[in-house]
Formats: sequence, C-alpha cells, structure tokens
Amino acid sequence: MIPGDAGLGHALNYCDGVGTDIDPSVAEIEQAAFQLRRLWAKPQLLRRLREECEQGQGIQLSNLMVIYAIVRQGEDQGDVTVGAVAELLDVDPSTASRLVGHAIDAGFVSRHASPVDARRAHLQLTDAGRSIKLMADEFRRRFIAQLVADWSPDERAQFARLLRRFSDAAAGVTIDEAEAGRLLEAAAPPTDRHREASASPGTEPSPQATPR
Repeated sequence: MIPGDAGLGHALNYCDGVGTDIDPSVAEIEQAAFQLRRLWAKPQLLRRLREECEQGQGIQLSNLMVIYAIVRQGEDQGDVTVGAVAELLDVDPSTASRLVGHAIDAGFVSRHASPVDARRAHLQLTDAGRSIKLMADEFRRRFIAQLVADWSPDERAQFARLLRRFSDAAAGVTIDEAEAGRLLEAAAPPTDRHREASASPGTEPSPQATPR
C-alpha cells in the first residue's frame, strides 16, 4: 500500500465541487501537479544558488527554465534556437527571446552563430550555467530522496514510471484556441452554461411590464 492511501477519502473533500463527469482522482492529480512546481520554486534553492553565483550574478526561476530548455534540446547535438526554447517552454517567441536575453545577461547562456546555418543563433550554456544546473539537479534529487525515503523500491519505481508517462503525455498535447474554449465552456458553472444557451444572438430582452 502506498503511504497516504488511507487518507485519500478525506483528502478528496475539496473535490466536492468537481463535476459529476470528472473522476475525483483527476482533481487529485491536478492539485498534485500544481504542488510539484514548488520543486522548482523552492525559495531555499534559489537563495542558495544566488549565494553560489559570482558577485553581481543573480539568478531567477526563469533563468533555470531557459537553462533546462537548452539542455533538453541538446546543446551539443545541433541547433538550439530561441524558437526551440519557445516550443519547449510553451511560450510565444517574443517571450522566449526576452527570457533568453535575461539568461545571457546573467551570464548563464551564450549565443553563437549556428554551426548549421550561420544566419541563425545557436544557444549554449556557459560554465556558470552548467554549474547552476548541476547544483539545482543535486538539490532537487536529494530533496525528493528524502520525500520517498520510506517508500519501497517498487513504489518508487511505479511512481517514477507513472509520473514519466503523465509528463510525456502532457508535453505531447497542444491545445488550440478552439479546444481551450471547449474546455472552458465545459468548466463553467451550470447556471452560466444555461444562461449562454438560452440567449440567442439578435434577440431582444422581453419588455418589462410598466407598473400602473
């Protein structure tokens, strides 16, 4: 039995407002996924990384995001462009360009002519960027090791497999405007959906009776 299963029923109390067509376990996953971002944004981690940086070389969470995007794209295996960073971080190119610029200014990323196409810029980590990544990796892995220290090897392996499956599925899905609108419409309270369905374009509201 995975630790914490016994209290699952109580933990689902906050899901009372979840639509009847949604499995309560989905709401649990949604809440857990939100909490997982704290592994990246731990104040203690950022504070320690800032202490390790050279004087005047600050670090922000967005710097770490760019660093990991460049590593994921394979900086030594081909072109890593701003467009590739934008795609991996799921942001628009102008936002990615700004984030990359901040990482360059902070000294964690360098920009060179692409070995494939000299008209394009190839992004690489500097020595400081690689050092910061290694420290952040070690911090999070040791922190996670403490969290699952009382789990059995099979539980850890199962969790790792399912979490990887979940993250791969999330990374492979693109939601366009139409799909986003459909999901938001489905998430609207029933009263709002009924109001929108009953209101037809071009109809005038019923006149109110004039009191005598």
